[in-house]
Amino acid sequence: MRTVEELEAKLATPSEALIKDLAGVEGDIMILGVGGKMGPSLARLAVNAIREGSLNKRVIGVSRFSSQEARNELEAAGVETITCDLLNDEELNALPEVANIIYMAGNKFGTTGREHFTWAMNTYLPGRVAEKFKNSRIVVFSSGNIYPFMNYGSGGANESVAPEPIGEYAQSTLGRERIFEYHGRKNETPMLFYRLNYAIDMRYGVLLEVAKAVHEGRPINLAMGHANVIWQGDANSMALRCLAHCSNPPELMNITGPETLSIRWAAQQFAKRMGKEAIFEGTESELALLNNASKSHQIFGYPEVSLLQMIDWITEWVENDGATWDKPTGFQERKGKF
Repeated sequence: MRTVEELEAKLATPSEALIKDLAGVEGDIMILGVGGKMGPSLARLAVNAIREGSLNKRVIGVSRFSSQEARNELEAAGVETITCDLLNDEELNALPEVANIIYMAGNKFGTTGREHFTWAMNTYLPGRVAEKFKNSRIVVFSSGNIYPFMNYGSGGANESVAPEPIGEYAQSTLGRERIFEYHGRKNETPMLFYRLNYAIDMRYGVLLEVAKAVHEGRPINLAMGHANVIWQGDANSMALRCLAHCSNPPELMNITGPETLSIRWAAQQFAKRMGKEAIFEGTESELALLNNASKSHQIFGYPEVSLLQMIDWITEWVENDGATWDKPTGFQERKGKF
């Protein structure tokens, strides 16, 4: 893949498993916070799955839509759109009742210095949304950041590991889960907490950051020497399929690839393909933010796009100066400051 059009088409291609699962979920789908990194491709994937399966469902995307172009592109793809500031109670309460909610709203970067806004988005707003959609089924985007650091040889934190969030972003993300759970238990709302790290495509993500450093001859800090990654198309598909697994109390689901990725190894893979030298600084810690997604793999199967395929695609993308987003993951951060 060399163009954004080819990338978007790949991200929006549904699997038979996704179509089958959506066929078993009654009602329309509303995506709150559709304007983020993953939201537009998730919405287009949902529309295509519904079309290919001849399913009688609507997909509604809700966002502030600071970009009219982004809104137009979603509508052209078949997504109904609603402009809404979710923190505005009148606008939130005016949203239509929908059977299935994908909750993607939240704040991570820019937390330091604006902690109050992060807590409002990540902890106050969930209570308002949970009450508004108490009769819906809700998949809540969360994060593996809520887990403690794990030894790189441990396989990562599975859903039975108690949260130990580091920093206010991770603390408020756990707060999001707790507030949703409170309202979910009170109102008997079926929910699922979707704990993700890290989705990637060619325009952003852990692998792109490593690849660009290798390509530009910049040193790669190894303090966070290991990570987990998953192709965004697979992550989006699993998010939609999670609608079939909501429960009360909420279901917990880690979402990522099966490997514990060595950052050193990934850099060396890019260097080999590019004919470059990988430059490193520091040494790997034994502890890293690692997420064990074995449960989701048992339910959904392994991701369709492999780690080596991602590395091959990103190598070609970087070497051909493909479009990228200035949205770093911050995966190297060890003190939770974003």
